Amino acid sequence: MSIYQSKTWEDDLRVVTASLPDLRTLAGKTVMITGAGGLICSAVADLLISWNENSGGMPIGICLAGRSESRLRARFEKVFDRPYLIWVPYDAVSEDNTFPDHVDYIIHGASNAFPELIAKEPVETMMSNINGLFQLLRYAGGCGSARVLYISSSEVYGRKEGSEPYGEDEYGFIDLLNPRNSYSIGKRAAETLCVSFSDEYGVDTVMVRPGHIYGPTASKRDNRVSSAWAYAAARGQDLVMKSDGSQIRSYCYCLDCASAILTVLLRGENRSAYNISNPNSIISIRQMAEIIAKKAEVRLELQLPSKEEAKAFNPMSNSSLRSEKLQGLGWKGLFDAEKGFMHTIQILKESGLCE
Repeated sequence: MSIYQSKTWEDDLRVVTASLPDLRTLAGKTVMITGAGGLICSAVADLLISWNENSGGMPIGICLAGRSESRLRARFEKVFDRPYLIWVPYDAVSEDNTFPDHVDYIIHGASNAFPELIAKEPVETMMSNINGLFQLLRYAGGCGSARVLYISSSEVYGRKEGSEPYGEDEYGFIDLLNPRNSYSIGKRAAETLCVSFSDEYGVDTVMVRPGHIYGPTASKRDNRVSSAWAYAAARGQDLVMKSDGSQIRSYCYCLDCASAILTVLLRGENRSAYNISNPNSIISIRQMAEIIAKKAEVRLELQLPSKEEAKAFNPMSNSSLRSEKLQGLGWKGLFDAEKGFMHTIQILKESGLCE
């Protein structure tokens, strides 16, 4: 079982890579990616790998930073022993990480984003966001990295009234005394840490705020509904929705998110934050469920959540995002919700990952 067994995934990689001509400027440079086995950053790595394998030019050096070499080897088995790729042991919670002598760019995506785990481990969730980033910013300044890109979250915005998408300078209410908000508060603090390092020590930093990212790079253990439903649908199982589904979200296919990250890495302005949102995929949870059920020809059922399940829910009724700032850098999403979820289900089936 490997995502590389899917023709749809390989085709998607080629299409998205072709839309990123700036990747050639990374030839001969080294990019370190933390959280490289995760939903978002494994897609980023695959785009760089696809460029290396198909461009015919000088390769981009790729440092896959993560806790488990065996897990990363299994995920990137097709290329793990290529000369341009190395594994860097990295744990965002640890203070004893050892990094390469120099990397040119850092994409920091290591973070607990599972709602259930956030609810169970709010302290670890918050501190890993701050401490893990602090180490990397200090390292970047010491080794002369050109830029650090921090992957934040749409949860930094908090709650606001109405259904209009958030712009990058619009912030709503976050209850400081709710431990579920350790994630959103940790992300807010981490963004301030980025600009503080830039101001005090001259470290070039940019931030991205993804909406709700989905795709076949999600783990089977990912209990976010977009991931859990995609896996269930690929297995032919009915979907179970445990809310009224009215919450509005900015959904984005993992490769669109990855291309946005690389665009901001190469074109974004120092100390700036950019929403990652496909304007063609701002829909409610119920609409998402209906799209997945229709594409997979399964049923959608409604159930009341348990007390523990409700505790882990994202408190934001509207977390949709404006994308004009990102689009101003030349980025364009290639997968609307229908195409993205259809491809997700196809890839999970073709690769055998849903088994």
